[in-house]
Amino acid sequence: MSPLRVGVLAYPGCFASEVFGVPDLLTMATHVAGAQGSLEPAYETSVVSPRRRVLASGGSAIDVSAVRPVDVLIVPGFELSPTLDLDAALAGLAPEVASIRSQAASGTAVVSICVGGFLVAEAGLLDGREATTSWLFADRFARRYADVRLSPERLVVTDRGVTTTAAFSAMYDFALHFIREHDGPRIARSTARIALVDDARSTQAPHVDQGLIPTVGREFSLSVQRWLDQNLSARYDLPALAREFHVSTRTMLRRFGDETGRTPLAYLHTVRVRRARHLLETTDRAVADIAADVGYGDPGAFGGIFARHTGRRPREYRATFRRR
Repeated sequence: MSPLRVGVLAYPGCFASEVFGVPDLLTMATHVAGAQGSLEPAYETSVVSPRRRVLASGGSAIDVSAVRPVDVLIVPGFELSPTLDLDAALAGLAPEVASIRSQAASGTAVVSICVGGFLVAEAGLLDGREATTSWLFADRFARRYADVRLSPERLVVTDRGVTTTAAFSAMYDFALHFIREHDGPRIARSTARIALVDDARSTQAPHVDQGLIPTVGREFSLSVQRWLDQNLSARYDLPALAREFHVSTRTMLRRFGDETGRTPLAYLHTVRVRRARHLLETTDRAVADIAADVGYGDPGAFGGIFARHTGRRPREYRATFRRR
């Protein structure tokens, strides 16, 4: 049986660790499979580029081969900052975007790591598909690619042959899922243990810090968010909120949605859960008391909302993240 051909697309400014992260884990899986009796290599990996020379983020030179047919093409992330001129950066990567589009047209499965999803979206492969990306730049992604069904809490999303992942270390979540599909759960589990990689993660939600998310172009929504932050435990009342900002409820929802991609109530749930996470991590207060403190009179309802946001029930979250 021929090995699966996995190509990683290197390009100027890409993260070198994301170029080699998945191939390295696949190499480890190959050794694990060999130790368990497999005689044939399962993967053939290569680093490809439409350019002759590539300098990754930080100036690291990467040896590359010419783009050629592969079964799976992996697109790593790049050095994206809030002040980066994204239009200019993506225009400068036109050869890579064309390569992604061409590979997909020939039937190649395409995988993006972290903000590599911007390149895949630029190639038009995510229109009408569900996708994820780094939570830090999810708002920016959603505003730029309105036709993509973004699920920013997800770690790995595959929709009709195109896979996207969350930030940085989610490349390992993808790689383990990939190994599990092609080599079976036993090889994936052994590889995860040898590499000290968590093979049970399901969401990036517990790691989101709203205070780090860029705020350019969000003046109205930031004012609303500050008001909600200051009235965290109060009952949510959309008409009262709209009156506070001298707009109609329809305008409130439209303007807040245009700037954030969600509703004020969704934001309120997020900030309440963030406050609850802090209290669970740093205090021994009862879960019911914490629920009431952040605006939920029903501990059961609070538990359900908390689990939807973090992937864990409150007590399970405390057991995992409690700061000693």
